[in-house]
Amino acid sequence: MRTNTLKPSMLSLYEQLSHAQHPRVLVVGDLILDRYVEGEARRVSPEAPVLVFESSFASYRLGGACNVAANVVSVGGSAVCLGLVGNDEGADRLAKRLVEAKIGVDGLVHDEQRLTTVKTRYVSRTHQVLRVDEETKQRASAEAQAKIFAFLDERLGDFDAMILSDYGKGVLDEACLRRAIDRGRERGIPVLVDPKGNDYRKYRGATLVTPNRLEAEVASGVSIDGEAALERVAKGLAESCGLDSVVITLGPDGIYFRTKEGETGIFPTEARAVYDVTGAGDTVVAILAFALAAGFELPSALRLANHAAGIVVGRFGTAAVTRDELLAALGGHETGKVLDDASLAKLLVELRSEKRRVVFTNGCFDLLHPGHLDYLEKARAYGDVLIVGVNDDASIRRQGKGDDRPINPLADRLALLAGLEVVDYLVPFGSDTPESLIERITPHILVKGEDWRDKGVVGASWVESHGGQVVLVPLLQGYSTTALLERIRKSMAR
Repeated sequence: MRTNTLKPSMLSLYEQLSHAQHPRVLVVGDLILDRYVEGEARRVSPEAPVLVFESSFASYRLGGACNVAANVVSVGGSAVCLGLVGNDEGADRLAKRLVEAKIGVDGLVHDEQRLTTVKTRYVSRTHQVLRVDEETKQRASAEAQAKIFAFLDERLGDFDAMILSDYGKGVLDEACLRRAIDRGRERGIPVLVDPKGNDYRKYRGATLVTPNRLEAEVASGVSIDGEAALERVAKGLAESCGLDSVVITLGPDGIYFRTKEGETGIFPTEARAVYDVTGAGDTVVAILAFALAAGFELPSALRLANHAAGIVVGRFGTAAVTRDELLAALGGHETGKVLDDASLAKLLVELRSEKRRVVFTNGCFDLLHPGHLDYLEKARAYGDVLIVGVNDDASIRRQGKGDDRPINPLADRLALLAGLEVVDYLVPFGSDTPESLIERITPHILVKGEDWRDKGVVGASWVESHGGQVVLVPLLQGYSTTALLERIRKSMAR
């Protein structure tokens, strides 16, 4: 097999990602809402030979094409989802999660004849016990498809790349695929396909396809038992489907690619440990689209996608990789304490499986002072792990602390807190209260200062109803950010 000889960029991959702008990506395909119900399955039902699942709580995540879009956004791009939903509760939940993830929802097309696809996974101690799918696999109605076509005709020029995320739910039929690929070619933007099925001729004219090893074997009818077979499969797919490139993900063996010019290569896996492969294909196609839209050459785009896949398989469930995580993996500096949604989800699974005692507190932590350190040390003493929620800048301004607050922006506050040994993890949040974050973490101990005794502690009822405890700790007298600022003002006035 020939080694890749495509011209490499003069910049390192770290520098390319650092300098990348914010490309716009349209994700067309099957929109899925993933629901995870966590609990215990420790006994057999006396009614039938089945496990009894005792549920504790449920969470919702973006799946399918939505998870692809989430990966584009989390690494620094912008994305809009174009696909079908029903007129049901699932559609409302999906739209809410998309908005929270900063993904455009103007491409959601409501089809009266279908259900919003919801996949519910029942999980006991990180193992799936059962999956229940609610979905409609039929083709879009004529009215719904017309709306999709109109979006492609009128709006595709707003984007730098397009991903076709095919999960076989009926959105990407041959008519829709032909319309999307033709419009993408007309506008000169990369069209990337995460394929489904055994006949890739329906993707004719796309820039590249990203099957995994099994999908490539099914589509080609050839068993991939070595490099020669890989090249034969990729060459056959590229020629029969008129593709610029074929990218085959090989799980623990990395990523293989072949261009229509005959250049080939394999990038070995970057995974340190494989925890869950769910959504890894979504991550690869999303990062490839982001990189190509940002002007990366194919080898660099593939290397970046390979690093991203190595991160995501170390997590539980569908997850998005952030730009900071990729920069850290490429040699950037990061404490590893600041968590995004996906990292927090993985951490919580690990902490629960290890039966670690979790303590949570929150605050602004603007202008760190000895009172903050004393407070955090007292909080940490109540458990094994201290997770600190930190208000973002906008939420602090909404609290009415003054037009000049916060003094330190979120990034600086997180960096200072991360430098404290007593702090284990940090989770920034933008809502007015940490209630939803507390419900997600469900800590064993919720800590606040004793000045909250008469105010009512947000999240207290949730924690106590789940067997946890609310603790009010005494504050170190004479220290507060407000008092510190007043001293600074008086000093400046003098």
